[in-house]
Amino acid sequence: MIEARGLHKRFGDTVALDGLDLEAKAGTVLSVLGPNGAGKTTAVRILTTLSRPDAGEARIAGHDVVREPTAVQRMIGVAAQDATVDEVLTGRQNLVMIARLSGLSRAAARSRATELLGEFGLTDAGDRVVKGYSGGMRRRLDLAAALVTRPPVLFLDEPTTGLDPSSRLRMWEVIRALVADGTTLLLTTQYLDEADELADRVVVVDHGRAIAEGTTAELKRQVGGARLEVTLTEPHPEAARALTRFAAGPVATSADSRRLATPVNGHRGLATTVVRALDDAAITVEDVQVRPPSLDDVFLALTGGER
Repeated sequence: MIEARGLHKRFGDTVALDGLDLEAKAGTVLSVLGPNGAGKTTAVRILTTLSRPDAGEARIAGHDVVREPTAVQRMIGVAAQDATVDEVLTGRQNLVMIARLSGLSRAAARSRATELLGEFGLTDAGDRVVKGYSGGMRRRLDLAAALVTRPPVLFLDEPTTGLDPSSRLRMWEVIRALVADGTTLLLTTQYLDEADELADRVVVVDHGRAIAEGTTAELKRQVGGARLEVTLTEPHPEAARALTRFAAGPVATSADSRRLATPVNGHRGLATTVVRALDDAAITVEDVQVRPPSLDDVFLALTGGER
């Protein structure tokens, strides 16, 4: 449903995209991760016909984004980083207006607005002015607006930025329901746990090109084994040295020297063995954990720690 090959885009001396490839199959979630300025939003603008690539090609449901922009626009919904609804209108008025602009009759527009307000838990707030909505309510209304025409392809550009944990979880539920109904979704996000929860496939973008792609499990395997994390009761100058015998890479130490972390080739009982070794070195431990690699580890390893 979403295909991009060799996308290039330059703004003056700045290269925003440098041969980016993307692909999302029908009914799946593709998450695009990358540090600020990596080219994520530029890619979304090209795929949604808001910008033209300097080179390369992209198709949405078989339609070329440059040669057939009108056909593409009929297939997509877009929820940008900033809510695009009108603050001086009510939630219902916003949805009715968008429906009418999309060609629905007055009766069909009112019916669709009522339906969407119910689906997004906004029925009680539907006749309130949007200016009084919370951040989570605005984001849900913005997503509802993107779905007025029931588009088969949806672009969400950092949809949960700034939301409280409860609102983020509610948005995740909405996104899962959309995908279960067959929507194809491209999601850009700064929250790695969000990609871990929602994405069928992840593309990591840096300096305008894809530097890694796969399922979250495949990307985590690229990082290697487990990760040992130790929290000391108080800093100790020999702690890092004591951990090197277990490490499969460098030992990272926090600014306060109490927390240490390193990749390890995990094995059963490793945490107990580490505690005993540190105790033998007269290093007191508050907590020891051995955990599998996270998507955060993948991101930091691939992008050199940029966020």
